[in-house]
Amino acid sequence: MTRSFPPACQAFLSDLNRSLSLSPDHIQHMIRDFHLDMEKGLRGRDSSLNMLPSFVDRPEGDERGRFLALDLGGSHLRVLEVALHGKGKAEALALKTFVIPKREMQETGARLFDFIAACIDRFLSDCLIDRGKIHDLAFAFSFPFHQTGIASGKLLGWTKGFTATGVEGRDVVFLLNEALRRKQISCLRVAALTNDTVGALMAASYSDSTCDMGVILGTGTNACYREKQINIYKLKGRRPKEHMIVNMEWGGFDKARRTSYDMRVDELSVNPGAMYFEKMVSGMYLGEITRLILLDAIRRGLVFQDYPNGPDRLHEKHALKAEDMSLIEQDETAGLDKAGAFLNHRGICSTLFDRFFLRRVCQLVSERSIRLSAGAISAVISWMDPDLAHMHTVAVNGGLFEKYAGYEMRLTKAVSEHCCGQADRIRLVYSRDGSGIGAAITAAVAASINTAEPPSFSP
Repeated sequence: MTRSFPPACQAFLSDLNRSLSLSPDHIQHMIRDFHLDMEKGLRGRDSSLNMLPSFVDRPEGDERGRFLALDLGGSHLRVLEVALHGKGKAEALALKTFVIPKREMQETGARLFDFIAACIDRFLSDCLIDRGKIHDLAFAFSFPFHQTGIASGKLLGWTKGFTATGVEGRDVVFLLNEALRRKQISCLRVAALTNDTVGALMAASYSDSTCDMGVILGTGTNACYREKQINIYKLKGRRPKEHMIVNMEWGGFDKARRTSYDMRVDELSVNPGAMYFEKMVSGMYLGEITRLILLDAIRRGLVFQDYPNGPDRLHEKHALKAEDMSLIEQDETAGLDKAGAFLNHRGICSTLFDRFFLRRVCQLVSERSIRLSAGAISAVISWMDPDLAHMHTVAVNGGLFEKYAGYEMRLTKAVSEHCCGQADRIRLVYSRDGSGIGAAITAAVAASINTAEPPSFSP
């Protein structure tokens, strides 16, 4: 069908393909830039990669006991009790999920943390948790924060619709402890603060000692990996024989080549001038890139010609989402009937030509996301092990990797292309429930850490 596109439309798609495609040379240049920013971040210099120490290493796999986990990462709050049985076996014994009302998300921080404490109190009662002894709790806090210790970190800025005042710049573990004190809950000790990226690595590495990298590919994107402490120059008290997981915050990487559509997406975002890599890769923005490309094609009179100014719905921000793109890409019917039904449901009449054009744009945008993700993963692995002398398992979590049509298979293939014939040394696995079980494992590791003075940030 692509061959039947008229010349002007074919020229548009060819130009789009050139602007979005990433040659091996592009990827190698990106990897070099990634390494430079990794080193600058580890030294505490200005860098688009924050390289934040987590103050915890991966588990040994023989940690045992029962631990609680608190998972705050969006409009839902989860509280879990997790049993670690050793030999890489873990199970959730109890779980309760609470919907966070918008009022709690958007008023004061004290109100939000009081709500969280009330949910924990209900969990303890409903799940018959013994309040007569101290339980170690891991706080999975999936917002950007600057970690200053294994159980302390300051919120850098809210995302995901949260605007609660009095939290940014403050230690979220301190705020949680204050709320627990107000609720008279004295049976909990917050042993660890972690995020979903570190949790993904922890959950997978509990049963797989080759896992040394965690990646989130979903609404947002981030990564962490295992680094030698001697290389984390911004830490005092560096220990040459020990390792620590580093939270890269790679969504901020700013060296990848951007198009005019990426620049427009950035301008329209709630945080212009930041998180450039995330805006090119993650599920929250892929639909926006595609929508802006379609509006450009419509403005040139190439598609959806029944709508001289474009369908009204396409002028709405986030009218097209990553899950819609996935549906369109996997439509193999002769008339692209699923894509047609999707458009028709939104009041948009389309021709077969329109639908094939739309699918091709979706393919190009998602393929670039995959290529960028593969390049970033390859950069981190080649940093850890330039000669690929060891096995590396990458724990991946998020809706893009899990649910987007063909994303996992295409990403695995793209990573292998960068491995110079050693693709068997890298394995991508889906890490389930890093924010729950992974957080509990982090608490177990934190509880076992020697009480000696830990490394700290250089002033």
